[in-house]
Amino acid sequence: MDILLLIAGIVCLLTGLAGAVLPLPGPPLSFAGLILLHISKFAEFSNTVLYTLGFVTVVIAVLDYYIPIWGTKKFGGTKYGAIGATVGLLIGFFFIPAIGMFIGTFLGALLGELIGGTKFKLALRSAIGSFVGFLTGIVMKVILCLIMIGYAVADLWSYI
Repeated sequence: MDILLLIAGIVCLLTGLAGAVLPLPGPPLSFAGLILLHISKFAEFSNTVLYTLGFVTVVIAVLDYYIPIWGTKKFGGTKYGAIGATVGLLIGFFFIPAIGMFIGTFLGALLGELIGGTKFKLALRSAIGSFVGFLTGIVMKVILCLIMIGYAVADLWSYI
C-alpha cells in the first residue's frame, strides 16, 4: 500500500507542477501529493509545514482567479477584457497547447475590450495587463509547486 501512496504522491506532485501552467489545479494537486507521501511510510512532514503549505495553497488558488482580473482592471480594462482573456485562454489551450494559452489570453482580452467598445490603444493596454496578471499567477503557482516538490525530495532523500 505504501508503494501505491508513494507513486500516487509523486504523480500528484508532478501533475501539479504541470497544472501550474496548464488549466489544472496545480498547487492543490501538488499539496495532495504531499499528503499522500505523508501518510505513506516514505515521508513525514511536520504539522507546521503541512499547515503552512496548505494555507498558502488555498491563498494562491484564490488569488489565481483574481490576479488576471486585477491586472486587466489595473491597466484600464473592463469585464469584457476579463471574459475575453478567459475565453482566449481556453480556446488557445485547445488549438495550440504549448503557447496557445499565452497568445489566447492576450488576444482574448484585446478582442473582448474591442467588442466592449474600447478604443484600440486602451484595449491593447488592457490586454497587456491581463497577460501580466496571467503570467504572475503562473509564476506564483510554479514557485509553490517547486517548493512542495523540494520538501518531498528532501524528505524522500532522507528515507533512502
